[in-house]
Amino acid sequence: MPPQALVGRVESLESRVTVLEQLPGKLDALALQISQMREEIRAEFSAVHTEIRAGEEETRRSLRDEIRAGDEETRRVLRDEIRAGDEETRRVLRDEIRAGDEETRRVLRDEIRAGDEESRHQARALHEDVISRIALRQEGHQHERP
Repeated sequence: MPPQALVGRVESLESRVTVLEQLPGKLDALALQISQMREEIRAEFSAVHTEIRAGEEETRRSLRDEIRAGDEETRRVLRDEIRAGDEETRRVLRDEIRAGDEETRRVLRDEIRAGDEESRHQARALHEDVISRIALRQEGHQHERP
């Protein structure tokens, strides 16, 4: 092998060894960077987790407030509707009672008139019967007297 080729090969090997000698330091630096990145990721995950919890609490509080407000509004609306319905029911019942009272009065008047007419008819019949009996007695008394 010519000396020049040997010198080139040695220089090439020295160059490779120099690069290889730097490799552990680069690996250590890379390991340090990975370790730091892990710590940063943990910190970020922790921060995100904390933010999520805070967001959940805020969401719960907000929803509770909205539900309470909605419940109050629902109660108010229902109370108003019930009151309006009660008023309407009272009005309808009053009207029905008045209409029923008028109908009841009309029916009672008709029944009383019919009853009065029947009573008059019976009274006339009794009166005529009494008159005819009196007349018969008077005739009978007149025939007995000589």
